[in-house]
Amino acid sequence: MKPFAYVRATSLREAADAYSSHPGSRYLAGGTNLVDLMQLGVETPGTLIDVSRLPLDEIRELPEGGLRVGATVRNSDLAADPLVRTRYPLLSRALLSGASGQLRNVATTGGNLLQRTRCGYFQDLSKPCNKREPGSGCGARDGLHRDHAVLGHSEHCIATNPSDMAVALAALDAEVELYGGTGTTRTVPAAEFHRLPADRPEQDTVIRAGEIITAVLLPPAAPGAVSLYRKARERASYAFALASVAVVLDLDPDDGRVRLVALAFGGLAHRPWRATTAEELLTGAVPHPDAVRAAVDAELAQARPLRDNAYKIPLARNLACDAIAELAGTHPGSPAAP
Repeated sequence: MKPFAYVRATSLREAADAYSSHPGSRYLAGGTNLVDLMQLGVETPGTLIDVSRLPLDEIRELPEGGLRVGATVRNSDLAADPLVRTRYPLLSRALLSGASGQLRNVATTGGNLLQRTRCGYFQDLSKPCNKREPGSGCGARDGLHRDHAVLGHSEHCIATNPSDMAVALAALDAEVELYGGTGTTRTVPAAEFHRLPADRPEQDTVIRAGEIITAVLLPPAAPGAVSLYRKARERASYAFALASVAVVLDLDPDDGRVRLVALAFGGLAHRPWRATTAEELLTGAVPHPDAVRAAVDAELAQARPLRDNAYKIPLARNLACDAIAELAGTHPGSPAAP
């Protein structure tokens, strides 16, 4: 590991000022991703600015019924919070699907969002990677890529975002609150916080230099809506999603038509993929299995699978259709199923 300086910030302004005055610096909270990458030599910051002791570790109910989740709230605490489990069960389930219990006890809300979108080639200094070294090429395109993106990728990068939490936040219409070095604050929709790679794969998010995530803002849960997070992976724990889906669904009690649906995929793209085409087709429709499958297929028609990862398309389709059927009561064997 290369030498680095360490600054323990006592305020947001101090953290922002330290960042701007130390070129090549990084913010440090739980460090579960950053420290790993430093040990591999992928990340070599000159200065670590410790923000873990800033007063950002509170989950607070907002006047209109939403929640404000501080950036340093631990993943395990967020998953176990009674209001989260009651109002946003898909978020709790997504968090519990990620990493291991030990990592969730250390990882933070802001750090989870800022973990690098990556693959094995990014972490191997002997291999080309445009994300690690722009212009060096993408070793995964002609190499091992069965776990890689099928949506929104480019010739420069086919890595997938690893965060389960981010997929849930995208479906929940959450916002990410950011503090800038000038003392200003702005919010970004969670579904737009991460970027598609295009020709700048080294930029994972829309966060600006020196900005700090201060909170995640959850809107009030829709009355009567139900939600679910489902994840397919190669082993039961400590594995990134091959494909995952977060669903929020609200049906009209009179005619059973969809009043509200939010659908986001994980494991398919460089960012959580909000399935707006499927949502538009399902809104106002009766969620019959054939209609659901047609809507999901219309969304996945945008996929561009590579040599070894076409299996992700039927996997994602089946996950989404099964999750919606379970929430709508049309799953085979459900008491409400026809």
